[in-house]
Amino acid sequence: MNYDQALDTAINRLHEEGRYRVFIDLEREKGAYPKATWTKDDGTKHEITIWCGNDYLGMGQHPVVLEAMHEALDATGAGSGGTRNISGTTVYHKRLEAELADLHDKEAALVFSSAYIANDGTLSTLRSLFPGLIIYSDELNHASMIEGIRRNGGAKRIFRHNDLAHLRELLAADDPAAPKLIAFESVYSMDGDFGPIKEICDLAQEFNALTYLDEVHAVGMYGPRGAGYAEAIGETRIDIFNGTLGKAFGVFGGYIAASAKMVDAIRSYAPGFIFTTSLPPVVAAGAAASIAFLKTAEGQALRDKQQEHARILKTRLKAMGLPFIDRGSHIVPVHVGNPKHCKALSDMLLEEFGVYVQPINYPTVPRGTERLRFTPSPVHSLKEIDGLVRALDSLWSRCELNRAEMAG
Repeated sequence: MNYDQALDTAINRLHEEGRYRVFIDLEREKGAYPKATWTKDDGTKHEITIWCGNDYLGMGQHPVVLEAMHEALDATGAGSGGTRNISGTTVYHKRLEAELADLHDKEAALVFSSAYIANDGTLSTLRSLFPGLIIYSDELNHASMIEGIRRNGGAKRIFRHNDLAHLRELLAADDPAAPKLIAFESVYSMDGDFGPIKEICDLAQEFNALTYLDEVHAVGMYGPRGAGYAEAIGETRIDIFNGTLGKAFGVFGGYIAASAKMVDAIRSYAPGFIFTTSLPPVVAAGAAASIAFLKTAEGQALRDKQQEHARILKTRLKAMGLPFIDRGSHIVPVHVGNPKHCKALSDMLLEEFGVYVQPINYPTVPRGTERLRFTPSPVHSLKEIDGLVRALDSLWSRCELNRAEMAG
């Protein structure tokens, strides 16, 4: 085989389909987010506004978080020193897990290097803990959940997105004595819609199934203390929560929260936890400080302002007749429907208007549903929202794109 030729073929296919991913050089300045400096290939620097970041509340630059990280850095240095078993557990890790357990009103929590690894490692390990486990997975679950469910084999059932009747049908068709787990999300990040948490918990209770809820795009953002959408609707029957420290909490890492026995078993059996170097103490300290802050009234004020800015952006887009998807969450996808058009719009927004938003193409979303995904935050100003809407309106007119197709 000509290996170079095979690589060229694979990469060229992405270019031809308009799906080749380009990483631009960004330099963020503390206190200036969502502003950043973009360095072009010719070396020139330009100020831009980030509109696709997952630092949903701007906590990555919050003084409370930075102060905690500085303190931990000065006290402990840079790295953690090893896996959690081999010198990699510190008071900062224990403090972070205590904050997370308290956040979700669970007995324990376990921190991983990312929410991807937390999903993959936990879901795959559950098969060893519960022989014969059948996992029921929403068809739009994140790639990390799909990978974890696929790993180690075992029975799985895929139910149509948020389709409770289909889920019930699948549950009813299986052996009542078989161990079961329903895996789903609270906020699906590409459309911004919510999972029917209460109804799924009802089915889980009826069929004696465990529930596994990915709250990655909801923790920090919903609920009176920022525990996620389950907290916002008052649902307490979730067995295992998955969450991230790298989005609304503004730092890095992932976790699960569950009963003490469940966490102990995952801690003891999951290779993705056992054999991975633990988070640096400085990261754990910053995450713990962010979580603690977002539990307070000041945290709620940030959530309220974020929701207000999302509503304003949606109202303005609707007035312009732009085809955005509105499922009630903080995520605002604008439908394009063609990968090359999506990439071209992204490039024009950056070059002409200083608006940075990455195109979302297949396989992240199905073909024909390509989009620009905007994430307004409390630190985006009304002036910046106005500039974004005017830029989109201008490009939609220039490119003669459809204004009638509302995907809400």
